[in-house]
Amino acid sequence: MYTLFILCISFAISLLIVPLFIYIAKRFGFVDYPNYRKVHKVPMPYLGGVAILLSFTIVTLFAQPVETEYKPIIIGAVVICLIGVIDDKYDLKPFIKFLGQLVAIAVPISYGIVIDTITPFGFEINFGVFSILVTVIWLAAIINAINLIDGLDGLATGVVIIALASIAVITIFQQNIFVMMLCVILLGACLGFLPYNFHPAKTFLGDNGAMMLGYIIGVLSIIGFKNITFISLFFPIIILGVPFMDIFFAAVRRYREGVSVMRADKNHLHHRVQQLGFSHRETVVLIYFIALLFAIGGVIMYLATVPGAVIIGILLLFTMNIVVEATNLIGSNRRPVLNFFQKVFNKIP
Repeated sequence: MYTLFILCISFAISLLIVPLFIYIAKRFGFVDYPNYRKVHKVPMPYLGGVAILLSFTIVTLFAQPVETEYKPIIIGAVVICLIGVIDDKYDLKPFIKFLGQLVAIAVPISYGIVIDTITPFGFEINFGVFSILVTVIWLAAIINAINLIDGLDGLATGVVIIALASIAVITIFQQNIFVMMLCVILLGACLGFLPYNFHPAKTFLGDNGAMMLGYIIGVLSIIGFKNITFISLFFPIIILGVPFMDIFFAAVRRYREGVSVMRADKNHLHHRVQQLGFSHRETVVLIYFIALLFAIGGVIMYLATVPGAVIIGILLLFTMNIVVEATNLIGSNRRPVLNFFQKVFNKIP
C-alpha cells in the first residue's frame, strides 16, 4: 500500500510541475530548435528531466530510506542533469559532455558503489583495481544508450518506464525493498511526465533528462544486481535491450562506414522504423512493444532455471536479429534469416 502511495505522490508532483518547467524553458530560452536531424518542426522546451528529477528527489527524501546509497544517486543525478542542461543550451562537444558524465559517475564510485565481484558458474572473480573501470564503462554505456534512443516524442520515457517496472519486479523477488522503492518513485515521476512528452509532445526530456534517467537506472542496476551472479549482470542489458541494441549496431554501422562512432546520424532504430512507413505514434508504440518483450524476457530469465534462461536468451537473440534485419539497422541490407523464412513460406502450397 505504501508503494502505491509513493508512486501516486511522485506521479502527481511530476504531473503538476511539468507545466511550470515548460513555462520556465520558454521564458529563458531552453528550447530545442528544429534541424535536419530532428523530427519536430517548432522550438520545443526541454527541461523535462529537471521536472522528473525534482519529483524523484522530493519523494525520495520524503520516504526517508534507511540506506545511504540514495545520497550519491541524487547528487550524481543533479550533476549529470546540470551537464545535460548546459549541453542542451550550448551543444557541448561529445568529448566535453563525456567528461561531464565521468564527473557524475565518480559520485557513486566515491561512495563505494562499484562492480567489484561477480560469480560466474560458482567461481568468484574479483575485479580488484579494475572495478572502477568496469563500473565507468557500465554506467557510461547505460547513460548513452538511453540518450541515443531519445529521438521521438515519448520514446525514451516509455522505454525507461518499462525498464523501471521490470527492475522493480525483479527486486521484489530479491526482497530488495530499497531499489524497488526508488524504481517506483522514478517510475511515478516518468508517468507524470509522459502525457506532456507523448506525440504530439509539449516538452522534451532533453539530454538533461535522458542522461539523468540512464544514470539512475545504471546505479540502481549495480546496487540491485551486483552481488547476485554473473548472469544477473545481464538482466539490465536484457531489460534495456532496445537502447543497447540501438547503440551497439550504431557503433558497428559507423565503424563499417569508416566514420567516428560519436558521429550523429538519422539511422537509429526509430528512424529506420519510420522509413518503413510507420507514423510517429506507430513507431513509438511498436518500439514500446519490442522493449516490453525484452523486459518480460529479462524477468522470465531471472525466474527460470539455467536451461530455461538459455532458451529465453536464444529467443531474444533471434528476435533482435529479426528486428535488425527488418529495419536494416546495421546498414548492410543483408537479411539471411528473413530471406530463409520467405523461401520456406513461398514453398508452402
